[in-house]
Amino acid sequence: MRIAVKEPLKIAILSTGIILLVMLFVSTAAARGTEPDFWDPVPDQELARNILSRMTDEEKLAQILMFGWAGLDPSPLVLDWVEERSLGNIKIFGWNTDDTFKVAKAITLLQGKAAKNRFGIPLFVATDQEGGWIRHVKGRTSQTPGNLAIGASGLPSDAWYSGYYISRELAALGINLNFAPTVDLYTDHASTVIGTRSFGEDPEGAGILGASFVAGSTAAGVLTTAKHYPGHGDTGMDSHGHMPVIRIDEKTLFERELVPFRRLVEAGVPAIMSGHLSFPEITGNRIPATFCPYFLDDLLRKQLGFDGLIITDDIMMNGATDYAGSVSRVVELAIEAGNNIVESSTTPSFSDPLWRNTLNRMKRDEQFRARVEDSVLRVLVAKLAYFKGTNPVGIYPEIADIADRVPDPDGASFFQSQAVRSVTVLRNGKEPHVDAKSGSVLIASQFATFLDIGRQRFPDASIFGVNDRLGSIAGNYDTIIFCLSSDYSLSVLKKLHHLRDRLIVVSAMSPVLLGDVPWVESAIAVYSYSPWSFTAAFGAIAGDFVPTGTLPLKDIQ
Repeated sequence: MRIAVKEPLKIAILSTGIILLVMLFVSTAAARGTEPDFWDPVPDQELARNILSRMTDEEKLAQILMFGWAGLDPSPLVLDWVEERSLGNIKIFGWNTDDTFKVAKAITLLQGKAAKNRFGIPLFVATDQEGGWIRHVKGRTSQTPGNLAIGASGLPSDAWYSGYYISRELAALGINLNFAPTVDLYTDHASTVIGTRSFGEDPEGAGILGASFVAGSTAAGVLTTAKHYPGHGDTGMDSHGHMPVIRIDEKTLFERELVPFRRLVEAGVPAIMSGHLSFPEITGNRIPATFCPYFLDDLLRKQLGFDGLIITDDIMMNGATDYAGSVSRVVELAIEAGNNIVESSTTPSFSDPLWRNTLNRMKRDEQFRARVEDSVLRVLVAKLAYFKGTNPVGIYPEIADIADRVPDPDGASFFQSQAVRSVTVLRNGKEPHVDAKSGSVLIASQFATFLDIGRQRFPDASIFGVNDRLGSIAGNYDTIIFCLSSDYSLSVLKKLHHLRDRLIVVSAMSPVLLGDVPWVESAIAVYSYSPWSFTAAFGAIAGDFVPTGTLPLKDIQ
């Protein structure tokens, strides 16, 4: 006979069982004279503090560093850092990802070495897979329409599913941490470093869409990182080459730049990336946010209430080293300011000053040591909660399944539909249209994919690259479909002014370029060079659907 057990009693029995299991483990560990490792059934905070108390200074420092490497296979040096130094985190950059299977094999190798270390702590494996043109893991992964296209549709569901399908592909490869979403605002239209990586100009909109991207990624098991705090959007400078100086006051910062970060903190984003960005009107000096306790401790931790991980942008960027003077000093300043993981695109040698100087500082400066230990504790708790949680990415990817999972088989139809929803008609709402009555058609683009998709849609059309010879033949056609995507293509387009009544311009990236050709009468924006975006563009031109996208930028004519 089956006996019904009331719910409170079930909970009590379950809780008692867990307590007994923990007690059994502790007594068994004590009997065998061992301490718990990462996978033992001990509460996260307790286990993290136990592991931290037994770590050497070298193990502590290594746990808060994140390195990348050049080449298809992990370098012997990065393997040694994981195996001999217990490096805690790995970054997959775009220069070693054309072979998707090799990426997964590299992660398997690195995680295997990490598992053999003293505490068996898995690696956080990160990359930048924002969607759109920032797609560090290439090879078989999807080329998606990107954030500005999501901003054009304005639908949180588009952001949710973008995060979901992007993350499902990352999860198949063993990547568990994505440096996305970018919630910088597209405030400075001259910016080329942010541009279409942004959801648009509206702070609340960026916050809503960013939070939806985070939720979709979480559903797929991948951790996310809001960037670039406190906001990279109001500058045309690129922190890779120089430290941008953003001259806004604190009121503007709170009412504009910080709004999307606040929304993501409220939504529980697990990590935030600090940017190499200077705000002299707020700090009174040129210190970048990466090294600024006010931005990280006072503002992000205390005022915004963020309790997750703070991760630096790449410390090899000039925006960091120009201020600090050396990479070694960058690491010290970043830790002092409150960053929990220090990211470097290169792997330093074992005797590099980055390692020696930071370790020596730990040994002689108790306050600095406490900063390191606080970061180690945060990283350990985050790893325990994630890897022992309900939906983590598998530590060892299933290599045999990658061909079936990447690209995601369900993602294609979504990304195509998302691209359709993003198509925006510009220039007084005049819809571009090509049919049998349009006469001869010329398709011109710098992108071979655009030409291929255009020819598939309009088999009788001629195709031509965007170059200075285009003007000599364009006049022979009744309709010219021109792909505007760069300063060079803009210069070529300007020479077709006399053919403006025959032109249909497809803005493939930032629609800002259209502001330089106000005489163009017929134009649509698709916001990326994804094949899905190009297919949507030609579908709109052929009249398959009525475009409903809304321009996510102001003052673009």
